[in-house]
Amino acid sequence: MLKAFPITNGMKILFTGGGSGGHFYPIIAVAQAINDLSKERHLVPPKLYYMAPEPYNEGLLFENKIIFKYNPAGKVRRYFSLLNLSDIFKTGLGIIKSIWTIFNIYPDVIFGKGGYGSFPVLLSARILRIPVIIHESDSVPGKVNRWAGKFARRIAVSYKETSTFFPKEKVAYTGQPLRKEFRESLKEGAREFLNLEVNVPIIMIIGGSLGSQTINDTVILALPQLLSKYQIIHQTGKDNFEEVKSRAGAEIENSSHKERYRPFDYLNGLALRMSAGVADLIVSRAGSAIFEISSWAKPSVIIPITDSNGDHQRKNAFNYGRAGAAIVIEETNLTPNILVSEINRLFENREEMKKMALSAENFSKKDGAEVIAREIIDIALEHEV
Repeated sequence: MLKAFPITNGMKILFTGGGSGGHFYPIIAVAQAINDLSKERHLVPPKLYYMAPEPYNEGLLFENKIIFKYNPAGKVRRYFSLLNLSDIFKTGLGIIKSIWTIFNIYPDVIFGKGGYGSFPVLLSARILRIPVIIHESDSVPGKVNRWAGKFARRIAVSYKETSTFFPKEKVAYTGQPLRKEFRESLKEGAREFLNLEVNVPIIMIIGGSLGSQTINDTVILALPQLLSKYQIIHQTGKDNFEEVKSRAGAEIENSSHKERYRPFDYLNGLALRMSAGVADLIVSRAGSAIFEISSWAKPSVIIPITDSNGDHQRKNAFNYGRAGAAIVIEETNLTPNILVSEINRLFENREEMKKMALSAENFSKKDGAEVIAREIIDIALEHEV
């Protein structure tokens, strides 16, 4: 197929996603892999673009040499809201703007992560006949990816079960693209860095980057029982930190083991990897953290959000649980006593925890970003000819 503007300065690759961390960070992982593979194959450094309603993390875009292009997009809410009306116009504007921007960039490939923010871009790609690759992180794909799967050249999925929603000849089970710096945990020096006791089991509790009120409330009430046996590393979420710290302090004021509780508002890359390195068990939501936990080969207790969009967290959790890597506690069943009981049961059966860790490792596909990047580069080179 002839193009209006032949490429003379290397590949051009455009990324797009819904604007959440679950869309953004896998894009960064794929961009890292593209840059690395381009160097390995002695290719002209590609020009990378990210098109979305917001940059999400400008620092990471800059570090990975990704140019941000603003493009509006409206959400589709499942409930009545006047915002739905205004967002229809926002999406229309986004389609017009994306057609113009993409025509001027004329990328060789567009990589979509789904979500409302990617719809105008993917529609423009179809109109301009630019090859599309998409990736679906959830067990059941969202509306945009289901639609885009009809014309995408290739479809990558994080769960084997997701492949049934797409034409099988297009699908590759790649797992979740993970950034290089998060694929391996760090153990050496972690106890000193986190000021932890020796010979006391460690539980790491994460409720997503924003934290989880439900998990925080349950953990606070469970602390007196948990601290008698375990050390707790607890990521509370930045907005919840002061409240959780205050309430937890009151709950364990008379505990002889209160120094075993280590709350953090947010665990940065180094602290997260070190926490994972020394943790014997991880308690988490069922979002993208599942893939980090599996890459660290850690047994886990997964607590999915009850009302997540499309019930995707619950489906993700049970698919991961069926792999033998985790036990699942639904929010409706979550109480301090049940949480403590399940944790105690696991630590009393170390053999089961070892099997869960092995299942987590087998579930993980650490080369997912490289597999997707290789396909993107191959299609881009084909498109340049």
